[in-house]
Amino acid sequence: MGGPQAPLPSSDDRRPGGPMTAAELLQQLTDQLRRRESAETLSVQLGHAQRLGNMGWAQWNLRTGEAVWSDHVYVIFGRDPSAGPVGLSELADHVEPADLSTLDQLLWAVGEGVEPVHAEFRIRRGGEVRNLRVVLEPLVGAGETTGVHGVVQDITGRRRAERIMSESRRQLIEARERAAEERNVMIALREAILPEPVGCLDLPRTRVAVRYVPAEKAANLGGDWFEAAGLPDGRVLLAIGDVSGHGLPAIAHMAQLRHALIGLTMTGQAADQLLSWLNELVMHRLHDTTATALIGHLDTTTNVFTWGQAGHLAPILVRDGMAKQLDSPRGVLLGAVCEQPYELASIELRPDDLLLLFTDGLVERRTRDLDEGLALALSAARELPVYDLDSGLDQLVTSIGGPNPEDDACLLAVGILGL
Repeated sequence: MGGPQAPLPSSDDRRPGGPMTAAELLQQLTDQLRRRESAETLSVQLGHAQRLGNMGWAQWNLRTGEAVWSDHVYVIFGRDPSAGPVGLSELADHVEPADLSTLDQLLWAVGEGVEPVHAEFRIRRGGEVRNLRVVLEPLVGAGETTGVHGVVQDITGRRRAERIMSESRRQLIEARERAAEERNVMIALREAILPEPVGCLDLPRTRVAVRYVPAEKAANLGGDWFEAAGLPDGRVLLAIGDVSGHGLPAIAHMAQLRHALIGLTMTGQAADQLLSWLNELVMHRLHDTTATALIGHLDTTTNVFTWGQAGHLAPILVRDGMAKQLDSPRGVLLGAVCEQPYELASIELRPDDLLLLFTDGLVERRTRDLDEGLALALSAARELPVYDLDSGLDQLVTSIGGPNPEDDACLLAVGILGL
């Protein structure tokens, strides 16, 4: 490294008590070489640290006006080392005009105080703007500030990354707000089309409770629906279904299908005929759409439930503490094929029996098999209280894993009260 080097000792050098031995001379030479190598190693390591941290050091003598810069400060300023360092008073020529007041405050603070001060400002290097962080520390001698020592770091890349992160966070917040707004609109639309009764539908010796469980993701709100209503002939219509797809198109198709069913039930026809008519509607009016449906009629006098289905999961019957799925009558998906007959099935419900109708969003998950979801639903259905179906449905949804992130779900429970 630069600077005068200490002369190597000669064999004539004497120590107290006599001349140096050969071993002592060799040890002294070794110690001097190690000191030189340590200085060189330290210099190399310091250079590496400055490059990796994109920083350098500077020192300004306030008495003489002299300045000393490390090599990397020249790199940061884009300045040729042959031009020499920039004095404190000349720094303003390199700073962006909008940041001159920041530089002034920094220089005033270091001149008036005894503690290190720091600030961030921009400089123009050629045709580009760089962001710097500067830490200045006053050098005090004889009670006055005689100089300033500083560390200069180029933080342009960090600032750019922070701006990108800030913009990403802003876009994420806006996307979440849009998603929340879209979700609110779709939920409001669903509620207008598919109002959920408050509490249970009370009938003679029969309780009916329904629940709509929206998907956690707004984009996955879909076409699940239900209907539970008394008919002029004394029967009770119990229906549930699911239109394919998600979002506003699925909700619109769901509304057409459900409203059509409500009108068709006034004909007094059985569930198989109603399903045939709905299939014709989907085939000819709801293009590129399919749907599942389960339609049944409960005779509250005999407690006979007569039902048909179109590609829909069979209901769960809970009787004497046991739960099982009913055997499904034949019926194809709505919108799949024309002129395919639908069959009927019947079951006589007993006092304290419970019947649970549901859409596939209740039991299907990406993270588990359908059979596993059905097993959970069967287990939870056994715990449903016939006399408190409304709160029981909430507990059932929790027991099988809570709302489905990917799909909405509908539940319809029917309980036969004991005598």
